[in-house]
This record gives sequence, C-alpha cells and structure tokens, in this order.
Amino acid sequence: MNFGIIPASWSGPLLSVLRIVTGLLFLAHGTAKLLQWPMVEMFKDGVPIASLFGIGGIIEIVGGILIVIGLFTRLTAFVLSGMMAVAYFMFHAPAGFYPILNGGELAILYCFVFLYFAASGPGSWSVDAKRA
Repeated sequence: MNFGIIPASWSGPLLSVLRIVTGLLFLAHGTAKLLQWPMVEMFKDGVPIASLFGIGGIIEIVGGILIVIGLFTRLTAFVLSGMMAVAYFMFHAPAGFYPILNGGELAILYCFVFLYFAASGPGSWSVDAKRA
C-alpha cells in the first residue's frame, strides 16, 4: 500500500543510493585497515596483508568499489554477506549472545543489506544496469 509519501517510481534510484552509501561505508573499513585512512586507533600500526584483517581489508576495498559502481553486484553482495556472517560469528558472537553487547550490530546489518542486494540487484544507477 502506497500512502503517497515516496512515489513507487523512486524505488530503483533509492535502491541505488542505498547501494552506493553502503559501498562507501564498507570501503572505508578496508582503507582504514590497509591505508590507515581514515585513521582508526585500532589499525594505526597497520595490518599485515596475510592476516585475517588484511585479507578482510582487501575484500572490503575490492568489494566496496564493486558495490559502489554496481558492477557484478549480486555476486559481490553475496560474497560480502557471507563475509559479514563469518565476521560476526568469529569475532562478535563469542563475546556474548546479544549483538548490542558484543558489538556485532554493524556486521549483522551489513550481512543482511548485502543479502538484500544479492536478491534485488543494484538498482537503476549502476554499471550492471547499463550492461543489461
């Protein structure tokens, strides 16, 4: 049911905006780990490329860029969704059951937003849409 607040014709562009913003936020995790930009105290001494955090940073940079431009969106989003599920269960869940207490809310949110992109596609403003 549409109450006229946002026209249904905006769904494609708004999906694209959600994808782009999510991709930029995700990309920042990778650049913080590997490029120390923006500077995050936890990663100030750098992250070894061969570590779990380093490999995660590479995936975050490459995946973030692909999500932002909307290229291979469904496959990329599916991989990133799985990565976030693994991150949650490896790093957050052992600290406690409740995500608000174990710091895992963001990992869960990314997991399900990426899963949504895997199912819905990239939206109208994407390289994938131009290639179709």
